[in-house]
Amino acid sequence: MARVPLPEPEIDHPAGGEPAAGSAARERSQATGREFILLVTALMATTALGIDLMLPAFPEIRQQFGMAPDSTQVAWIVTAYFLGMAAGPWLYGPASDRFGRRKPLLAGLALYAVAATTAALAPSWKLIVVARFVWGLGAAGPRSLSVAMIRDRFEGDAMARLMSMIMAVFMLVPIVAPGVGAGLIAILPWRAVFWFPAIAAGLLMVWSRRLPETLTPALQRPFTWRAVGAAGREVVTHRQTMALTAAMVCLFASMTTYLAGSEVILEDTYGYGSWFPLFFGGIAVLLAVNSLNNARLVGRLGVVRLLRLEAMIALAAALALVAISFASDGGRPSFWLFVLVLAVLLPAVQGLAPNTNTLAMSPLPHVAGTASAIISTLTSAGGALLGGLASGAFDGTVRPFAVYLLVFAGVAATFIVWGTAAAERERKATAANAAR
Repeated sequence: MARVPLPEPEIDHPAGGEPAAGSAARERSQATGREFILLVTALMATTALGIDLMLPAFPEIRQQFGMAPDSTQVAWIVTAYFLGMAAGPWLYGPASDRFGRRKPLLAGLALYAVAATTAALAPSWKLIVVARFVWGLGAAGPRSLSVAMIRDRFEGDAMARLMSMIMAVFMLVPIVAPGVGAGLIAILPWRAVFWFPAIAAGLLMVWSRRLPETLTPALQRPFTWRAVGAAGREVVTHRQTMALTAAMVCLFASMTTYLAGSEVILEDTYGYGSWFPLFFGGIAVLLAVNSLNNARLVGRLGVVRLLRLEAMIALAAALALVAISFASDGGRPSFWLFVLVLAVLLPAVQGLAPNTNTLAMSPLPHVAGTASAIISTLTSAGGALLGGLASGAFDGTVRPFAVYLLVFAGVAATFIVWGTAAAERERKATAANAAR
């Protein structure tokens, strides 16, 4: 695989900065270039770390708090975290548009670490659930503000390439984190899966002190109800941003449906439950590789053209999945044919995410924090709700799974085509002028 070139961000001087000589010394003490990219990637990865590391501890948690061996109550470890992540961006987005990205980011990491420590020390199940909600509030800071910082530094194809690289890390974390969690439980008490993220957040707080302030003074906004309301209205009334946010809700719903439904399909429909770790890990590796290839393709095709192409591929693959599910006897197509179609559909859906996020954020650099908050909240809450609805329709066959994925892919493709219409016209005009 060819190496994917990464753009080098330029670091602006904040208001009231030092004179030229002092500026050079200060920049040497800040994360720039590849260190900046690695640090932002690590910050975004804390979101996945707070989920996937917990999964191997579910049996021990059930035993510790007197739950039945098959109790689903333990799923509140994940649910409470997601609820916090959905609400959390509103603590950071508008504040970061006023005070800059660094301080709210550090506050989010601190909340993340404190909540993880509270969960590790909590004597009761209820307190753990509350701590997990607060933990999600903290995790929303690195997640949403990292996107805002990337938008501060990059735009267009460069931002899409970087978001694809970061998405590759997201796909690798689910592969590595459960194994790390299982290893921690093997040698330490199960609460080590709470202590580990707390320590990681503490280390990132130290490293994040090297982050430069990416919000330029000219883009700072007042932190008042009127200013926040005006920024919010600008976001929710922008056609491209909201159309692509709606598409992202469907994309997140598709991945949530896969995450919630794939295990039960392998177990109940095909009888291959023991294969699930291999199946899940193989798909995750495929998604990570696809993210790297997506970063290369953005450079060749451009983000708008690639986004539309991937939307059509996802829609065609979803149609194929529905076709084989209804053409098969009893809604149970050949297992390997099912896997083959998913191996096309899921990378196409996942590849759409960073490009859609890029184009949703692109028109609003002056309110990037608020835009990131709204996009993160709608994507997390809407996608989780729709994905839960889809996973609850399981009837022992793959047909409901396939139909919901087709609906999500169709709606996402429609919003992508509509939302990028103006950008596509601009791209074609630019190409025509260059041809002359």
